[in-house]
Amino acid sequence: MNHARRSEAFLDDRVKADWHDQAIWFVRQKRDHETHGIPEWEELRELGSQIKSHTLSRLDHYLEIFEKNARKHGVHVHWASTAEKHNEIILDILKRNTIRHVVKSKSMLTEECRLNPYLESNGIEIIDTDLGERIIQLRGETPSHIVLPAIHLKKEEVGELFSEKLGTEAGANDPTYLTEAARIHLRSKFLEAGAAITGVNFAVADSGAVVVCTNEGNADMGVHAAPVQIHSMGIEKVIPRTEDLGVFTRLLARSATGQPVTIFNAHYLKPKPGGEMHVIIVDNGRSEHLGRKHFRNGLKCIRCGACLNTCPVYRRSGGHSYNSTIAGPIGSVLTPGFDLEKHSDLPFASTLCGSCSDVCPVKIDLHEQLYRWRQIISKQSSYSKSKKMIMRLAGNVLANPKRMHLAGKFARRMIGLLPRGLIYLPANKWGAGREMPEPPARTFKQWYRDNRMKYGQKDNS
Repeated sequence: MNHARRSEAFLDDRVKADWHDQAIWFVRQKRDHETHGIPEWEELRELGSQIKSHTLSRLDHYLEIFEKNARKHGVHVHWASTAEKHNEIILDILKRNTIRHVVKSKSMLTEECRLNPYLESNGIEIIDTDLGERIIQLRGETPSHIVLPAIHLKKEEVGELFSEKLGTEAGANDPTYLTEAARIHLRSKFLEAGAAITGVNFAVADSGAVVVCTNEGNADMGVHAAPVQIHSMGIEKVIPRTEDLGVFTRLLARSATGQPVTIFNAHYLKPKPGGEMHVIIVDNGRSEHLGRKHFRNGLKCIRCGACLNTCPVYRRSGGHSYNSTIAGPIGSVLTPGFDLEKHSDLPFASTLCGSCSDVCPVKIDLHEQLYRWRQIISKQSSYSKSKKMIMRLAGNVLANPKRMHLAGKFARRMIGLLPRGLIYLPANKWGAGREMPEPPARTFKQWYRDNRMKYGQKDNS
């Protein structure tokens, strides 16, 4: 089942689809309001982009510096080439410390590595402590958004879930009441846990510290309460200097949720007395992606979700329609690199409007990368015969001005003459949910020729 079919299923509930669209757009508007108050916003974006470009160009160098400085502080640093190796390292740490209960804050990397089902299959209880993540964990789902994992659910659905799983009052859907119930539920989990796992927003090479940014403080609660702390980071999360953090913390919160800064920005430098601190540096296909010169900029991503919030396709199709760890434009750029055959439809889940590139805080050329993936997929000839024929015909027409003019003229006349039954055939997917536009009496070119003198343009024809 591809993205288009999953999107169709999501859109079956029109009311919920409209609500999802509005909820996501509200976050985009908050981002705009916050960034417009920063006169140097574009300079910040450029600086963040340049820092990331520089770091990626010397990634091995900065990762080695980070490892060296982290080890100085008594941190155990592990290297994982694959998702499987990452999971095995964590299981080994837990077994050596006889730990059966683990709490975890939000981490898209552990989602990518499928850590939860792996640990559960080995008898380890792992509890997601971010409220949105805990909601979807109780539902047996994956995140539908990088920052807002349960944004696809309404409060009434959460109320029903909590009533079933946590014993809250039936029919209760007040957010404050539900949040308090989740807090009480999670409190015992924090106290029972022998280890806390977090993701990593930034790993600072010159200090050896990892930085975790949250709004709920759940990462801090887990790390401070548990004797063993484990931080999972992709190789792209390293930055050169502590002073670079100021750039990225200003970019991240504003782009993600329209805040000046995330409420908790924790710096973990060394293990607590009597405890252990582990950092697992994960590749899992990132080195290969770094070697793709037209796509390496995708590794600049700071996981803010701004491109999802602005994307008209994501907002109307929902995150689960992408069938990938990361949805939206950035997911459609990164995921084909893991399995192009399986995810060849994702680069086409875009209007190429360029809004994703416009809002990206580190200036990733997302819409251009999506277009490049389309070119690669087209050259591999993975289309059906009928689609190949249609594309060849369309290319023939669009490549020749005379043919395009004649085709447009023919289409304008025929649409007005054909009965509805012939226009709205099952093959006309575009017309299934909307009316075809009324064909104009003349082309834009004709209109322009008739009106150019009126608007002060010389007629050179």
